[in-house]
Amino acid sequence: MEYNDIYNGLISGTEKLALVGLGYVGMPIAVEFAKHVKVIGFDINEKRVNEYKKGIDSTNEVGAAIKSTTVDFTADPSRLKEARFIIVAVPTPVNDDTTPDLRPVKGASKTVGQNLAPGTIVVFESTVYPGVTEDICVPIIEKESGLKCGVDWKIGYSPERINPGDRVHTLTNIRKIVSGMDEESKNEIKKVYDIIIKAGTFPVSDIKTAEAVKVVENSQRDINIAFMNEIAIICDKLKIDTDEVIAGMNTKWNALGFKPGLVGGHCIGVDPYYLTNAAEKLGYHSQIILNGRKINDSMGAFVADAAIKEMIEANLAPKKATVVILGITFKENCPDTRNSKVVDIVNRLKEYDIIPTVADSWADADVAKQEYGVDLVPLDKIPKADCVIVAVGHNEFRSMSMMQLKELFKPDLPDEEKVLIDVKSLYRMDELKASGMRFWRL
Repeated sequence: MEYNDIYNGLISGTEKLALVGLGYVGMPIAVEFAKHVKVIGFDINEKRVNEYKKGIDSTNEVGAAIKSTTVDFTADPSRLKEARFIIVAVPTPVNDDTTPDLRPVKGASKTVGQNLAPGTIVVFESTVYPGVTEDICVPIIEKESGLKCGVDWKIGYSPERINPGDRVHTLTNIRKIVSGMDEESKNEIKKVYDIIIKAGTFPVSDIKTAEAVKVVENSQRDINIAFMNEIAIICDKLKIDTDEVIAGMNTKWNALGFKPGLVGGHCIGVDPYYLTNAAEKLGYHSQIILNGRKINDSMGAFVADAAIKEMIEANLAPKKATVVILGITFKENCPDTRNSKVVDIVNRLKEYDIIPTVADSWADADVAKQEYGVDLVPLDKIPKADCVIVAVGHNEFRSMSMMQLKELFKPDLPDEEKVLIDVKSLYRMDELKASGMRFWRL
């Protein structure tokens, strides 16, 4: 089998590249590659495929570019047989017990195996713990295809680094880790990704190393945020402002610039569990990573408890109070609600028999209802509140003046009884103090 001709075939238009999984990661990759080569975009979600065909990008990752892309979107898996280079970019969540949920990646492996043409290179981008690609995915593909890895087809791994909603660190200007089962596959995978990655690629020695890079880089970030969340808890007990402490700390040249917050999403809130699970199987119990996860997973409840405390101190009866939460996506200016920790605030409030009203114009109301049982309410339809929790830093919330924030509260409520919970420290301390409202920020 000749694998070193795949790149030339893609460039000349005689070969095709295929994407399996067209979510926040796969779809932007497909669209970017389609500017240079022939691309088949496959997803099992027919609704999503039909939206893309109509030029609708519900992920908001490529915007208007979806209308003019030449990606051949399809829900027909047999179309994968046309491709010599297949990229798998399906989600890898965790189960309720925080163990890796490999069902999507196993399902994708089965689909690829059933539609694999000899002489193809398959590259996984899904975040997994070291060993999954070769020990779990390869045997599934071999079984379904009847083709031997290394003889009839080859495997590689290149972890995704797309940051949903980020318009600065975009797909093409983030350096990309690449790996292959041998030098031939690694070199060809590098050449193919170099077509679109302006920042360049970074080859590593083997697939397990590439898998480790992804889970380690996100685990490092998770631990740093956990430290800042612990500092926020301590500052709260000391009755000093965390944001001012951080601003002072950041005047030093070697400060890292991390802030406290709710840590959700498809990567940072999930990937550390993939790493610790792999370590557990080898007999090592994480001393730092799991403790960081414990802190970060507790922050939604911490925020909700702070809101309850502030309402009580404002002479409000929490059970009778109207609580409004602004934002449910896992990060600002992005429709992605995966692993949203705002839901932890909602669930904690429900323990106090408080059913909050949640508004978020960025989020898909159907997804919020299906995934979390939360009924989103349009911002102009929310009830007047006793307590407002600004949970996500969307631009429309960040730009609100104190007067606009006050208008969200019940008109007959004295300023000192209006409870504002500023989770992201969006508003200036001097303005908050001057407003006369009772406020708390993480």
